[in-house]
Amino acid sequence: MPDHITYRGTNSQGNSYDNRVSDSGGRGYHYSNTNGSYYYQNTNGSQYYNSGRWAFWPC
Repeated sequence: MPDHITYRGTNSQGNSYDNRVSDSGGRGYHYSNTNGSYYYQNTNGSQYYNSGRWAFWPC
């Protein structure tokens, strides 16, 4: 099942973010910057970062 977004907003710099929860209770968030970079902390515990030039999956 897809994640459920519990909150979505934009900060004073224009960057957007949302909080998420999965059906199994996992929590996470997505943060997207105006420069094209973004960071995902997913509800399954995985992380994903994209600088706009390269992507990184932490081990």
